[in-house]
Amino acid sequence: MQGFLNLNKPFGLTSHDCIAKTRKLLRVKRIGHAGTLDPAATGVLPIAVGKATRLLQYLPKEKAYKATIRLGVRTTTDDLQGEIITQQPVTDLNLETVKLALQQFEGKIEQIPPNYSAIQVQGKRLYDLARKGETVEVPVRMVEVFKMEILDWRAGEFPEVDVAIACGTGTYIRAIARDLGTVLNTGGTLAALQRTASSGFFLADSLTFTDLEAQLQTGTFQLFPPDAALGHLQSTNLNTTDARKWCQGQKIGDRGNSNSEILRVYAEDGRFLGIGQSQDDLLIPVVVLEAIS
Repeated sequence: MQGFLNLNKPFGLTSHDCIAKTRKLLRVKRIGHAGTLDPAATGVLPIAVGKATRLLQYLPKEKAYKATIRLGVRTTTDDLQGEIITQQPVTDLNLETVKLALQQFEGKIEQIPPNYSAIQVQGKRLYDLARKGETVEVPVRMVEVFKMEILDWRAGEFPEVDVAIACGTGTYIRAIARDLGTVLNTGGTLAALQRTASSGFFLADSLTFTDLEAQLQTGTFQLFPPDAALGHLQSTNLNTTDARKWCQGQKIGDRGNSNSEILRVYAEDGRFLGIGQSQDDLLIPVVVLEAIS
């Protein structure tokens, strides 16, 4: 069994919890995920099964979210799971002001990750340090937000704005919520988060654990093939002789691919063989998933 499960992660489970549960349901040991989701977040969690775990690093990095940001509130974790630091009703804020402020978060931006995050500082996770009450300087990171669109606005004492966010890897939506509150001088925190796309997989094609269990019982469950989300990489096809050599770990003539390019490699019959690298007019095996007899 090898390929990808596009899991719709439920609220309350860690990504590690989801891996453990999936491992038990599928009865496989070799399993991993692409991109951690906080316990309070839901949505797309791509899970690699079997040899497909070796492909995780080659998945596309883009992600998309639907976030609800609550203004007038600041918390220790930058979401509603933390303790409230300040809470002040905001009655004079309008959608146009929020829309203008959000524009500052598009493009390449500097971001300080939340204190409660998995980032390591001096070899220790930030959330471990935060739970011990230790204060450390969190390094600023450069992240990229490709697009931000307001979906809904709800006025009130603690107004909320729903935002669709498309971004690159490493972007913390909780930090955007916190920083939007800072720009507006109101305080802000993340009230809800759903990941709608991640690493080439999309919410519409995802399965809940209930779906997965039902399909396993009826024998209809199928993993996405290992190359399902690798369409952003160029591909090359090998004849039977070259494919056999390549799958045995031999370098073969590259036939004109760009130097240092990472490629999907296929056999003549369309079988996905793995990942190769074009270098010095040779196609070098990097990840071999199949054997040609």
